Amino acid sequence: MIHQYQLNGYNIVIDVCSGSVHAVDEVAYDVIADFEQKTKDEILASLGEKYAAVDGITPAEIAECYDQVQQLKEEGLLFAPDTFAPMAGELKQKTAGVVKALCLHVAHTCNLNCSYCFASQGKYHGDRAVMSFEVGKRALDFLIENSGTRHNLEVDFFGGEPLMNFDVVKKLVAYARSIEAEHGKNFRFTLTTNGVLIDQDVIDFCNAEMSNVVLSLDGRKEVHDRYRVDYAGNGSWERIVPKFQQLVEARGGKNYYMRGTFTHQNPDFLADIQQMLDLGFTELSMEPVVCAPNDPAELTAEDRRIVMEQYEKLASLMLKREKEGKPFTFYHYMIDLTDGPCIYKRISGCGSGTEYMAVTPWGDLYPCHQFVGDEKYRLGDVWTGVTNKAAQREFGECNVYARPECADCWAKLYCSGGCAANAYHATGSVKGVYQAGCDPFRKRMECAIMLAVARSDEE
Repeated sequence: MIHQYQLNGYNIVIDVCSGSVHAVDEVAYDVIADFEQKTKDEILASLGEKYAAVDGITPAEIAECYDQVQQLKEEGLLFAPDTFAPMAGELKQKTAGVVKALCLHVAHTCNLNCSYCFASQGKYHGDRAVMSFEVGKRALDFLIENSGTRHNLEVDFFGGEPLMNFDVVKKLVAYARSIEAEHGKNFRFTLTTNGVLIDQDVIDFCNAEMSNVVLSLDGRKEVHDRYRVDYAGNGSWERIVPKFQQLVEARGGKNYYMRGTFTHQNPDFLADIQQMLDLGFTELSMEPVVCAPNDPAELTAEDRRIVMEQYEKLASLMLKREKEGKPFTFYHYMIDLTDGPCIYKRISGCGSGTEYMAVTPWGDLYPCHQFVGDEKYRLGDVWTGVTNKAAQREFGECNVYARPECADCWAKLYCSGGCAANAYHATGSVKGVYQAGCDPFRKRMECAIMLAVARSDEE
């Protein structure tokens, strides 16, 4: 399968199944477009006519270009066959029963009242609660017991707002550090926060212990304060931005990222990216809202058109700032074309429900944070382990080849079939496809690959 597109002056050809990316001239671009539909003589005739008036492009050169494309095909770098479908289920079975990451819901409560919150203002459509140290301790033991030979284990402190249970977070990190050596493990922690409760103690602790910190900021003050308000209806922007700046400065280059959401109110999200840059932040993410149909935050068809343009302008801005010596990172444009994810990850995705699970304050296990509260997908608990084997099998069968809608999509080995939770909430099946997310994802991949090509061109 081949995907071709033109962006920012580059003619890019992606060979989906080999993973090869080619930046080519116009003649090669045209040859590749017709290569499997026409004979060599037909291609030479049509392109000879097209380029007859173009100086420096002779029929002999077009023929040489055709032969080079043929050679790339023979080398498996163009028009490579899809050999992955038969191994899709088999690859996932190799990691069955091995858990590598937990999302600890240390607080099912929040000090903000964001209307677009998928977690129902941190309550997950249930009761407010915080996780006890005993439950969290057992969750860490469960992770070690079920991690097999894996050395690196991931733990995300999540909510609600996890800083509303910060003492337990600190105790759990201390406990993990006290046992990791004897078990041959290394814990890597992440914390996601809205920033309201950040103080010097939080900053010092996060910078000492957190491999990554995710900071919720929607960009411009008027955009952020429209949704991210407290229970009195007051915006949070002015309270949190100075704290975020203080934390990031003290972090001294360690991993963090600003995580924003764009909605119907700000499809022009590049202005929010620019606001973050102006505030001194350089590790950035802006995610399209996922909400119920007809929700006021839902992106319209016109919004989505604007969003596509914004992605392209964002890529151009990144290149411009790199040339100026002021680079920044956009999470969705992080792609490694030479040493990226193995084919298992590219087929199977995030591993929710199998390698990755969420733990509620009561110790219940769910496939990920977006399924918490849905009793159908309660997998078990941290004391008895996974008892809902049928639900886990459903997630074990999730891969890009289990989704017929993905069969002809050039981006399928980049998205792995997409988010199971988004698919479930949109279609009622974890093996469905969240169609509203497909075009934005493909555009992000086109931009990310163009950036990689442009950077390679600069070397």
